[in-house]
Amino acid sequence: MESFIQLDQVPDGLLDVRANELHRLLAGPALIHLTGRRPSPLFVSILLHGNETTGLGAVQAVLKKYAGQPLPRSLSIFIGNVQAARLGLRRLDHQLDFNRIWPGHEQAPCVETAMAQTVFDEMAQRGVFVSIDVHNNTGANPHYACLDRLDEQTLQLAVMFGRLMIHSTCPKGTQSGAFARLCPSVTLECGKPGQPFGTEHAVEFIDSCLHLADIPQSRPPLQDMDLLRSIAQVTVRGEVRFSYSDTHADLLLRKQLDRLNFTELSPGEILGYLNGAAPALPLIARDAEGRDVAPDYFCIEGNKLMMKKSAIPSMITLDEHIIRQDCLCYLMERIVAAPLLEAG
Repeated sequence: MESFIQLDQVPDGLLDVRANELHRLLAGPALIHLTGRRPSPLFVSILLHGNETTGLGAVQAVLKKYAGQPLPRSLSIFIGNVQAARLGLRRLDHQLDFNRIWPGHEQAPCVETAMAQTVFDEMAQRGVFVSIDVHNNTGANPHYACLDRLDEQTLQLAVMFGRLMIHSTCPKGTQSGAFARLCPSVTLECGKPGQPFGTEHAVEFIDSCLHLADIPQSRPPLQDMDLLRSIAQVTVRGEVRFSYSDTHADLLLRKQLDRLNFTELSPGEILGYLNGAAPALPLIARDAEGRDVAPDYFCIEGNKLMMKKSAIPSMITLDEHIIRQDCLCYLMERIVAAPLLEAG
């Protein structure tokens, strides 16, 4: 594990460096504290996944905007997986996922979880105001905010990013989930890396948060929110060979499957095709309690892998390496007005 450092100024060169060259400035993760007019800091985490680079571009743009003048609010920036960013990967094969190591995680204690605990404790001591974790998707997805809580201030924060938001309490050990214990906390999903609009959207949100004096205690109007709930994380069984292109694989996934993201899938929707003998189901779908609910949502008819029950997928990726490192997708359902009103 690389060394973890804390700094009280921006390292020379940081404002212009590309993610894959960041290792030349930083040997590993870094927490940078910058003083602003309001002392309670905004916390922004970036590059928890090394191939998700929008956060770096957004932070660079914000810091350039305020070069030579005070920030409206103190700002703490956590730069995560520098070594994975060097190679343009989510994480290196020997590493833990940097978004699964935060307090509340299910990992054995290690240097990565100790680092995340140190960052958490430091920001708790500083009285963190708001937490923002900036991410990208590898598949086709709209921009949306993920939130672990449905309290009024968290919803107000999320709706500042956009009307589309997902309530999710799994997987465990996410940065946003941990910081939700300290302050309003959101994850920004900013589309694919390298898209200018993703960076612009994140810059606008971060800058708006820097200017907030406080966050309203009232719930946003229901008509301003398109709110969904994550119900399961879907993975491919370890023993199943899968592919989007190899017709001899155990599971041949449907081409351009990511176009189904945020689409209501009906029973009978085909997701892929099976070759020869296969497990009862080639997929596992873990809910928030860790139960495999795949038999509730998927079925096999002939050689077709199909939806058995309606659901809305998100974060379907076409990157087979990321599917193995993380998951194929998440399944969601809409939150209607009555449950939302009860949730607060």
